[in-house]
Amino acid sequence: MFDGVGFIGLGKMGGPIATRLLAKCDRLTVYDTRPAAAELLKTHGAILADSPAEVAANAEVAFMSLPNPDIVRQVALGPGGIAGGGKLKILVDLSTTGPRVSALVAAGLAEKGIDLVDAPVSGGVAGAVKGTLAVMVAGSPNSVERCHELLSTIGKVFNVGAKPGLGQTMKLCNNLLSATALAISSEAMVLGVKAGLDPKVMLDVINSGTGRNSATVDKFPRAVLPRSFNFGFATGLMYKDVRLFMEEAENLGVQMWVAPAVRQLWLQTCFELGFESDFTEVVKTIERLAHVKVEA
Repeated sequence: MFDGVGFIGLGKMGGPIATRLLAKCDRLTVYDTRPAAAELLKTHGAILADSPAEVAANAEVAFMSLPNPDIVRQVALGPGGIAGGGKLKILVDLSTTGPRVSALVAAGLAEKGIDLVDAPVSGGVAGAVKGTLAVMVAGSPNSVERCHELLSTIGKVFNVGAKPGLGQTMKLCNNLLSATALAISSEAMVLGVKAGLDPKVMLDVINSGTGRNSATVDKFPRAVLPRSFNFGFATGLMYKDVRLFMEEAENLGVQMWVAPAVRQLWLQTCFELGFESDFTEVVKTIERLAHVKVEA
């Protein structure tokens, strides 16, 4: 095992992931810009740090779960960042940053003798709590193998390659499909309700047929029909992931037709409902124009 484990970023995903790791390791040092989030981990036995550099000075391996590429770059390579710690050997990045940022961070950390394991996750807050996330891992075989036991604590590990950035590419492909499923299911459900169909019956039919997808099976029954909209993932984060996918498509010269329309719907929802709204609220953007509600 490792001489100390660290965790940076104790948000909706990071908090429960860090809690699971805390039960697996002897010493967990944590940092978050919000003192209350870190204090909650302290009550479970974690050690609080004053900066990412302090985490890196007290842990041989550290995890980070952060909201966007700019914050990841700053925390990894900026002043007071991870690169300034003297003990860290491996950084496991659970964030979604896109492959180019991952490669940039990996190169910067390598200059300090730190190996980056690119390991974005999918499965939502519920998966983080239960330890059932899909963990898409890319990095040097030795570092990946050393981290495998800890990663297995948070979910099922899929080794997608040796180059940092491939995990990010896999995550962006996954999240484009998730974003598209929720967007197109919203359009279908709104049209059906406008025509006079019962949305509960619609879901029963769809989930017994060929239209079945992650949105109709899980998101609509749990968060849309009851109008709770509390699935736990922000609209702005979903838009960010689709935007990163489109940037990578342009970088690789791969023409997209459907993805641009999906991106536009998520951007419009951010404008109308706010970047912090729950991503299941994307249905409201379509409902507003149709003058109906998809509800039980």
